[in-house]
Amino acid sequence: MARVTEKKKKRKLKGWVRELLDTGLYLLIVLILTYLMITYVGQRTQVEGSSMETTLSDGDNLIVDKLSYRFHDPERFDIIVFPYRYEEDTYYIKRIIGLPGETVRIDQDGVIYINEQPLSENYGKDVIENPGLAAHPIELGEDQYFVLGDNRNNSTDSRMPDVGVLDRNELIGKAFVRIWPFSKFGKLHE
Repeated sequence: MARVTEKKKKRKLKGWVRELLDTGLYLLIVLILTYLMITYVGQRTQVEGSSMETTLSDGDNLIVDKLSYRFHDPERFDIIVFPYRYEEDTYYIKRIIGLPGETVRIDQDGVIYINEQPLSENYGKDVIENPGLAAHPIELGEDQYFVLGDNRNNSTDSRMPDVGVLDRNELIGKAFVRIWPFSKFGKLHE
């Protein structure tokens, strides 16, 4: 009788240890998959400031698609996220206006020119008061992008020396979907 009880105890202990190992393995797999998703596929980011008004507002939460640019080139009017060069853990969100190989210029009337043709767009509603670096033609290299905030007169973007043009390897990803506030939930319009 004592042997049967001992065997039952050992089986229960083995079952308990097995359950603990299975749970630990499951949690490890979940952590690894979460890390891979955040690092290579997508991440949540929160908008701070008004440089992308009225498209994005202060406090909006977005999912940034970090994967698609591995398979295709960024396109004009994509909303992208990139790190600010002069402050660690600071990221900017702007709209791509100029593409590789193009020349961008903003005249004194605030009109944006791409290769000396006026840009037709519906994002920046205000007349640009300060063309900044783009007062003179900016020729983009083969992997360079020119970005602007939608709230053009309240945006630090490619017109400013501390941002300037962006190299493709600086683009973290494309703002894909707004997840908060729920009243604005959905894919971002482009």
